[in-house]
Amino acid sequence: MSWLDKVFPPKIKRSENSNRRVPEGVWVKCPSCDTALYHEDLSKNLNVCPNCGHHLRISARERINTLLDETDRVEIGAAVRSTDPLKFKDSRKYPERISEAMKATDETDALVVMQGTMASVPVVVAAFEFNFMGGSMGSVVGERFVRGVKAAIDNRTTFICVAASGGARMQESLFSLMQMAKTNAMLTRLSEKGLPFISVLTDPTMGGVSASFAFMGDVVIAEPNALIGFAGPRVIEQTVREQLPEGFQRAEFLLEKGAVDMVVKRKDMKEEIVRIVTLLMKKASESVDHS
Repeated sequence: MSWLDKVFPPKIKRSENSNRRVPEGVWVKCPSCDTALYHEDLSKNLNVCPNCGHHLRISARERINTLLDETDRVEIGAAVRSTDPLKFKDSRKYPERISEAMKATDETDALVVMQGTMASVPVVVAAFEFNFMGGSMGSVVGERFVRGVKAAIDNRTTFICVAASGGARMQESLFSLMQMAKTNAMLTRLSEKGLPFISVLTDPTMGGVSASFAFMGDVVIAEPNALIGFAGPRVIEQTVREQLPEGFQRAEFLLEKGAVDMVVKRKDMKEEIVRIVTLLMKKASESVDHS
């Protein structure tokens, strides 16, 4: 075995005629500091650049793996699939775009919901898959979200959502916009039961997601430098014809303005959420005991 075979990850395949090329997927360039990072080392560091601390995007299931304990996981709403009630077509038909996204991500839609535990504390976690049509919220995302909240209510646990979305899914038009009201209505039921909702905002959280449930959390947490807002900064600048403040719509800017409660690094996220959930669930239990 050559030293190259020992260095390259097993999934990386090299052509016999391309010994001088760097195999695709071995290196990743940090979008913030342009440092070339070894993919395997970056994955071990939770997709956070060890040089500048930039938080690169991660998939929904990678996100869930960073939060939930490995055992006793149950996926919720996996059987719910997209339809095409509007027979929508732009340059391609909607079902074709869905099929393309499924092949690219190995997911069936843009939200993965999982019931499990965090440091042995029961929770339900919903995580957006941004690579599935920009994490856009359609009917399936809304339904899976609602089923996740219902599971939290039935089991008297905290509901946690990690958002990474461009907003509503235009291919579903009004059906997509209805999910804004649907998700918020279900969170109202969660609140009426005295159960916490923790909202984690990652890069990016925009559009209909930010305008609905993203800021409805009892505690709203953001990852460092995450882009969070409704319309993008370039659209706003073109509309108001003014230069926006430095760092506008970034997590730290929103923390300064009081729009989010805290900014937490990815490596500390699980520990921080467990601490918050433990406190809030203790308060919820005390409220039930006194009622």
